[in-house]
Amino acid sequence: VQLQASGGGLVQPGGSLRLSCAARGFRLNGLSIGWVRQAPGKEREEVSCISGSDSSTYYIDSVKGRFIISRDNAKNTVYLQLNSLKPEDTAVYYCAANGDYPPRCPLPREELKGQGTLVTVSS
Repeated sequence: VQLQASGGGLVQPGGSLRLSCAARGFRLNGLSIGWVRQAPGKEREEVSCISGSDSSTYYIDSVKGRFIISRDNAKNTVYLQLNSLKPEDTAVYYCAANGDYPPRCPLPREELKGQGTLVTVSS
């Protein structure tokens, strides 16, 4: 049972990336999934979340209008589209799951989390 994040890389400011969070060994249906980032010397922050019930979404203010979270239950995957990237978005991004009922965002706690994928925004 694991979550696998992928899609990170080096991108110039203003560029885009799409991160994927794939579940192995269980179904994501009904679970709330969050994307969390950790930058060196900074607090961990949950930048976005998608609810397991109605797929309502949550974003922190600094990424609103730039990042888009979505889920494809058929592919058992949650995506985070990163647009208009800024150097301050540089961090390791990982996904986490929570199975509380009713599902809600942001995640009340990370019950399962995957390994991270590094996003570097630099010219």
